Amino acid sequence: MPLKILRRSLPNWGWGYGPPGEGPFPAIVLLHGSEGSRSGMIYRTAAVLAAHGFLAMAFPYSNGKHSGDIIEVPLDRTAEALSSLRAWSIVGTKVGLYGSSRGAEHALLLASLMSRDDVAGLPDAIAVHTPPDVICGAFNSRMWRDAGDPGWRPWGPADRAWSWRGSSNELLPTTPIEIERFNGPIFLSHGTKDATWSVEMTYRLRDRLKRHGRAPEVHLYEGEGHSVNSDIENQHNEQLIDFFGRHLS
Repeated sequence: MPLKILRRSLPNWGWGYGPPGEGPFPAIVLLHGSEGSRSGMIYRTAAVLAAHGFLAMAFPYSNGKHSGDIIEVPLDRTAEALSSLRAWSIVGTKVGLYGSSRGAEHALLLASLMSRDDVAGLPDAIAVHTPPDVICGAFNSRMWRDAGDPGWRPWGPADRAWSWRGSSNELLPTTPIEIERFNGPIFLSHGTKDATWSVEMTYRLRDRLKRHGRAPEVHLYEGEGHSVNSDIENQHNEQLIDFFGRHLS
């Protein structure tokens, strides 16, 4: 029986999944959270999207010696990955961007900087799950502990997660992410009982976007935490597929 989902590789950038054939397919770049790409979570989402007609490419952006490290990650490289994906012959005219948790922060921050600096190749639509509304500190997976555990320490302002055009000086922790600069469609989702990233951050993003004349699509999952149960994950995937289907077709 022929495969209905194929693993696809974009040389020098990563891999994901897509339908069989030569396309063109609507494409999506997926950005993992602090769990890193090796956890497989982002590839699971890529396979679900591929089963519904998208070419979904996971971009393993974390750096350092451990798969979940997010330390001075050059956002320019993600912009280059978007451009490379657009240039692929099997990709259609539109490319989306999806991120969860730190990947959501990554997606929103990248789009705000590309919009501010008029960088070509902006995503045509952005979806984020459990996003922060401000830049967060660097994440060193070796140092991660629950508060009170040996080795735990808070983020310091000198520990920077991101860089842009060779510098992290303007990307300090607690700096608001100016996603209102992005004119395209935006999908926001969040569990209302998230103890890792407060849902208040999504409320602030929603309200700020509306003040600037944007109309974000917002989905709140009542009683859910940073991770969601099976029924809500299925609902979330349906909503993602519908959102990208409308905006990347």
